[in-house]
Amino acid sequence: MGKLLTFGAALAFVAFLFNASGAAASEQTTILDQAAATIGHMKSDAAFGPARNMMPNAKGVLVIPRLVKGGFIFGAEGGSGVLMKKNGATWSAPAFYTLGSASFGLQAGLQQAEIVMLIMSDRALDAITRSEFKLGAGAGITMVTLSAGAQAATSPNLSGDIIVWTSGTGLYGGLTLEGSVVKARDDWNRTYYGKSVQVSDILNNRVTPPSPNPVGPQLQQLATN
Repeated sequence: MGKLLTFGAALAFVAFLFNASGAAASEQTTILDQAAATIGHMKSDAAFGPARNMMPNAKGVLVIPRLVKGGFIFGAEGGSGVLMKKNGATWSAPAFYTLGSASFGLQAGLQQAEIVMLIMSDRALDAITRSEFKLGAGAGITMVTLSAGAQAATSPNLSGDIIVWTSGTGLYGGLTLEGSVVKARDDWNRTYYGKSVQVSDILNNRVTPPSPNPVGPQLQQLATN
C-alpha cells in the first residue's frame, strides 16, 4: 500500500511538472520547435559522431526535447516528445508521445535532459507504436547509449534496436531510462490534427499536419549527410 501511495505521488509530481508550464493547444507546436532544436544539438555533439552514418538506415526517431527528473523522498522523470517514421526517402508526420517513470530512494536535485532515440529495427518501431512500451523490459529489444554522461556504456559497434543519444545537466549523476514507459499522447494528437487519429495513420502519412513540421528537414539533413 505504501509503495502504491509513493508511486502515485511520483506520478502526481510528473503531472505537476507538465502542468506547471501551462497545457495549451500551442504546446504541440512548441514541442516540435524544441525537438528540431534538440536534433541540432545532437548534430554538434561529438558523442553522436559514431552514429551519424546509421541515420539512413533508421526506421524511426523519437525525440524528447525536455525530460525532467527531480524529487526529494522520491524521484520522477517525464517529458513529452515526437515520434516520426522513415518512409522511403522522407519522414512521416509527427506523432506526439510521452516518456515517464518513477523511482524511489533518498534522492535530491533536479535534472533536465534532451533525448533522441534512433529506432533501428522494425520490431522496436512496432513495439513503440503498438501500445505502452517499457524500455529494457523483455521483447528482446536492445538499447545502446551514446552520451558519456548517461548510465549505459557506449557499444563499440553500436549494434542495437534503439540507439539513445542523451544530453543532460543537474545534480543527478546520470539518467536512468531503464523501466521508463513510452506511450502515445492521444489527446495531443487529437488536438494537433483536429480529430481522433491513430498513430499508424500519422506515421504512414494518411493524415496531413496542420502546419509545417520543423523536425523533418533536420532529420532529412542528418540522413543524407
